[in-house]
Amino acid sequence: MTKILLLSDTHSFIDDQILKYVKQADEVWHAGDLGNLSVTDVIKKLKPLRAVYGNIDDATARLEFPLNNRFLCEQVDVWITHIGGYPGKYNINIREEIKRNPPKIFIAGHSHILKVQYDKKLQLLHLNPGACGKHGFHKVRTMIRFEIDGSDIKNMEIIELEQRK
Repeated sequence: MTKILLLSDTHSFIDDQILKYVKQADEVWHAGDLGNLSVTDVIKKLKPLRAVYGNIDDATARLEFPLNNRFLCEQVDVWITHIGGYPGKYNINIREEIKRNPPKIFIAGHSHILKVQYDKKLQLLHLNPGACGKHGFHKVRTMIRFEIDGSDIKNMEIIELEQRK
């Protein structure tokens, strides 16, 4: 069993509230808009990190992290990208590939809008953890945590941090 913490849109911000959940996870997945790489450096010192770069990320982040990160976690096919869209309106750059070869979990960030939605047509779970940073229009900082046990995705929980100031 693998305990996952999913976050996005840190925009150069990390605090003890986020790190508390990082320490409880086996792996941390970041769906882009990292901001300063000091954020990912702190996470990588604590736990394994899988991440993608987002539209605000600079050349250094783009050298360290891919635009798309597709991998297996136990027996679950996962695809993370920053600007991925959502069921019925996937980003044009990935639309054909996701239809041809859908993962079991598709993760996007960018919108700052937390979304957990099952795509019945493609039979995949779409996740957007919202934004856990302090930059953006969102009112509440959010993350998602869940477990992968073989081919099962279970114990999914939305984490709401304090109101963004």
